[in-house]
Amino acid sequence: MNPPLSLTTDSIARLTWRIALPMSIGMFFNTMFNVVDTLCAGWLGTTALAALSLSFPVFFVVMATGSGLSQGTTALMANYLGSGNRDEARHVFAQSLLMSLAAGIVLTGLGLATAPAVFRFLGAEGDYLGTVMAYMRPILFSSIAILLPMALNAALMAMGETRHFRNFLIGGFVANCALNPVLMWGLGPFPEMGVAGLALSTVLIQVGGVAFLGLQAWRSPVGHGLKRCHFRPDPRLLRQIAGQGVPAALNMLTIALGIFVTTWFVQRFGKDAVAAVGVATRIEQIVLLPTLGLNSAVLSIVGQNHGARLPDRVREAWLTAIKAGAGLMLAGGGLIVLLRGPAMRLFTPDETVIGHGRDYLLTSAVTLAAYPIIFITVFAMQGMKKPSYGLWLGLYRQLAAPVLVFHLLAFGLGWGLWGVWWGIAMVTWSAALFSLYWGYRRLCPGS
Repeated sequence: MNPPLSLTTDSIARLTWRIALPMSIGMFFNTMFNVVDTLCAGWLGTTALAALSLSFPVFFVVMATGSGLSQGTTALMANYLGSGNRDEARHVFAQSLLMSLAAGIVLTGLGLATAPAVFRFLGAEGDYLGTVMAYMRPILFSSIAILLPMALNAALMAMGETRHFRNFLIGGFVANCALNPVLMWGLGPFPEMGVAGLALSTVLIQVGGVAFLGLQAWRSPVGHGLKRCHFRPDPRLLRQIAGQGVPAALNMLTIALGIFVTTWFVQRFGKDAVAAVGVATRIEQIVLLPTLGLNSAVLSIVGQNHGARLPDRVREAWLTAIKAGAGLMLAGGGLIVLLRGPAMRLFTPDETVIGHGRDYLLTSAVTLAAYPIIFITVFAMQGMKKPSYGLWLGLYRQLAAPVLVFHLLAFGLGWGLWGVWWGIAMVTWSAALFSLYWGYRRLCPGS
């Protein structure tokens, strides 16, 4: 059995990998969870597959809200734990659960009221709209069940504990493999539900996550001392959580905005180019998976050490994660250069799509090391209770710079699709270099 972690005294390198590795493994299984959903929707037909794709903007709002609240809660709790104020950390945890419940109710109401209009705007009508809503209604009705596991994990992550969330994600993947065919085809005593069965499977797994993670959080040093008074609404702490969580959630939403901007430019070159970027970015995301756990590690470690007023350890945590992430992605870039063709062929036999995807992945190999620099710095700033940095950087990287750079390179200089591909590389690296500058300025003032 592994001994408890001390985020303010243990070796930074040891802490980084003890926290990051379970989260990275969990995120792999979370990605495979979505792959299974996509595969099962494909078995139901093109309409079901398109319905899952079209549901992304609305579903992403729910996920971004939960992610923002989770990051804000982790940052606040870690700071209080680092300063030795465990009771205030408990108070933040309890208030974050209240906020998640309230946010879930609001998202359910707004989602059910606006989703049909949103999907019509995106081109869904008739049976297509009916299929999309059949998938989204169970998700929207269960917004609370989607937000609560993130809030519960926030408390565990503030203490550097990511193994329980890893176990939940692995268990969720296995359960999804079993539940999807049973619910969508109506095997045994269950009625045939089609695409709604895929949504119900997700909801049931999230409810299971509330029970499992809730038990782990209750048994933790923070959860064990919770009292009824901690759950009385506290406007002061609710404002603090919102102040940390809202910018983080908005930063997540800029990712959806960036996807829209890139797709708008790429679609000017035809549907083959759009298909290529969709497949290539999935490959890119799989390669990035080993670095995702570093974000959680730096948020927890920086949060506690910032609360404990240990700036040297804050700086060391940031630099350790930056070096590890960039190093992993330099190796990942080499792998992509060698395997980009075969990787594309796993997803499509269309040679035109494969050609566009190979080109994109060539520039992606150059860009990969920039992503962990950006993400780790954003999470480090979140751990220091400075969440607005990520929002402003996200607006630059996903909206302002792409609109100007893509247009200049693709059309102004006549580079075509290569202008978009290299534009992504230039914008991403400019954001990464600024992140390095900003990180050194904030964390290494004497250097």
